[in-house]
Amino acid sequence: MTIQIGDRLPEATLSEFIETETEGCSLGPNSFNTAELAKGKTIAIFGLPGAFTPTCSAQHLPGYIQLADQLKAKGVDEIWCVSVNDAFVMGAWGREQKATGIVRMMADGSAAFTKALGLEFDLTAKGLGVRSQRYSMLVTDGVVKQLNLENGGGFAVSSAEKLLEQIG
Repeated sequence: MTIQIGDRLPEATLSEFIETETEGCSLGPNSFNTAELAKGKTIAIFGLPGAFTPTCSAQHLPGYIQLADQLKAKGVDEIWCVSVNDAFVMGAWGREQKATGIVRMMADGSAAFTKALGLEFDLTAKGLGVRSQRYSMLVTDGVVKQLNLENGGGFAVSSAEKLLEQIG
C-alpha cells in the first residue's frame, strides 16, 4: 500500500554519513529513526532511484540544493534526499553535489523505508535491484501533508520547484 496524504511516516531507520563529528553523532555512517527525526519538524523529503544517476544528479538533487533557502523561508526545517544506496555512497554523492549542510543525504540501504512507504521500484531485470520510485513529499510532525509521485521513470512532479509552489 502506497503512503497517502494524511498518513504518518513509517518507523524505519535511515543512515547518514556524518562529515564532522559532533556530540551525539560520530564521524561516518550514523543511523536515525525516521519517526524520532521527524518529530516537531517540517521536512521536505524527496526520493529517487539512485545516487550518481543521470536525472538524479543533473536535475532532482540540484533543484533542492538551489531552492533550499526558499523552502526554508516557507517553514521547511530540513530537506532529506532518500535513496536505496548505502551511507558511504550517499555521503560521496552529497560531497560531489555540494549538498553538505543543505540537504541531508539519507541512505535506505536495504530499502526498508522505501518498502514501508510502498514506493519500491523493482529494477532487478536491469541489474539494479530494488530502488525507490521518484517522489517528493512535505511532512509536518511525521504526517504527510503533500505527496508527489512520478509516473514511471519521469521527472515532472517531484521537483523542488513543484514542492515550493505547493507550500506557497
